Amino acid sequence: MANIFTQPCDEGVIRAGPTAVPCTPMSEPWILAATILGSSMVFIDGTVVNVALPALQKSLNATVLDVQWVVESYALFLAALLLTGGSMGDRFGRRRIFCSGVVLFALASIGGGMAQSVNQLIVARAVQGVAGALLVPGSLAIISASFDEQRRGQAIGTWSGFTAITAGVGPVIGGWLIEHVSWRVVFFINVPLALIVLLISLLHVPESRDVGANTTLDWRGVALATLGLGTLVYGLIESSRLGFGHPIVLGALFGGVISLAVFFLNEARSPNPMLPLALFRSRNFSGSNLLTLFLYTAVGGGMFFFPLNLIQVQGYSATAAGAAWLPFILILFLLSRWSGGLVKSYGAKGPLVIGPGIAALGYGLFMVPGVGGNYWTTFFPAMVVLGLGMAVSVAPLTTTVMNAVPANRAGVASGVNNAVSRIGGLLGIAVLGIVIVHSFNRALDGRLARMDLSAQVRLSIDEQRTRLAGAELPSSMDERTRIALKQAINESFVFGFRLVMLTAAGLALVSAFVAFAVIENR
Repeated sequence: MANIFTQPCDEGVIRAGPTAVPCTPMSEPWILAATILGSSMVFIDGTVVNVALPALQKSLNATVLDVQWVVESYALFLAALLLTGGSMGDRFGRRRIFCSGVVLFALASIGGGMAQSVNQLIVARAVQGVAGALLVPGSLAIISASFDEQRRGQAIGTWSGFTAITAGVGPVIGGWLIEHVSWRVVFFINVPLALIVLLISLLHVPESRDVGANTTLDWRGVALATLGLGTLVYGLIESSRLGFGHPIVLGALFGGVISLAVFFLNEARSPNPMLPLALFRSRNFSGSNLLTLFLYTAVGGGMFFFPLNLIQVQGYSATAAGAAWLPFILILFLLSRWSGGLVKSYGAKGPLVIGPGIAALGYGLFMVPGVGGNYWTTFFPAMVVLGLGMAVSVAPLTTTVMNAVPANRAGVASGVNNAVSRIGGLLGIAVLGIVIVHSFNRALDGRLARMDLSAQVRLSIDEQRTRLAGAELPSSMDERTRIALKQAINESFVFGFRLVMLTAAGLALVSAFVAFAVIENR
């Protein structure tokens, strides 16, 4: 592959222009290794922590709202700061910011593993989110700056496939550690990975930056985005407990909307915005990010409740719950490199319409299982179909986003798309959390009305409604009543879970429609 530079390469720095590749082509495998392993830490924590949620809920005496914040605090800061992380890489050096994120992520992981309360864990997860915001856009920006446009799709496909497989192995190993050691150990998995990534990066990954970038960062935009998303998500989550009419909920939702409106006004007027609105003049860039928002709202919200279903309702061990993801992950791994080349061969529109459509069918299959049954006839078919849909979607989606902007805006473009996907997951957990809490309570009320329970037992159940299927039954009741009450709780959870998956299927279909209506084959 020929080396093409808009300016001479000196001192190991890639001067990013329309196309940019590293000074030493032999470094390409090392570049992929560093970016894949670095990003995998972020993605592993996304899947492993979900498997650990039931153990966290029991160990730290947490409600479902608490464990939502364990995930949401991470996603909030990751989403709000991804744009800044991408811009910092373009301006100060992509390798430098990437490595800084790796170090901070490892330190925050140690803090998470040592947390003694759910609040301490939430803080550690928030710091992990800050670190991930430096790490993830840096990895894709390094790839974009290191491979020309002809090979970028396959490189991104390789990155997508291998990050998927590492994220898939993580829950299996993590589930075994949760079951046989402790949930705390899953956070320490990141430490050896971080050391390996740092070694490879410092030895083999060349530095790259946008030499024309202004070094002034839009901290006002960062503050407004964080405040807006944080208060909006807080209002949505607390609405499950307090109701939408509560003054705190109304104030949070109103404050979030106003803050986000001021954020966009600030970005339009700022000389150095963290979110350059001019990027959205590209039809493909705008369409891809809108598609990402809907699709990842479905993924984030739907998959948050899946491990709770497996462990608390279906009776899976943590190891088995982690292994249940493997068909999904293996399909992503095996097909991502192939799907990364679909844009070059067929254009972007076809894969981005078909992929989310298949994913919608997968979510529909998740609605079929009840309580009990063999994995291979219940959740396995849904996992396979959903994995196929996402495999067809992910690499073409990322490639379309990166190809829609000049190479010197690779960092901010990666940051925007990753931020949108994280915002989708953030909103998905909050919004679908409302769906499952209200539907669970409605279904449980109907079942409890048909049971002859004492006032004390009813009070005990009512106090634990926010734990959903993790509610602990009073020890004083007889075994027959205990079995009947547990069955009622499980069936109520499944009712809510089915509505969550129905909503996720609808969101996936909306994303397919966006691709059909907006994306152009260029």
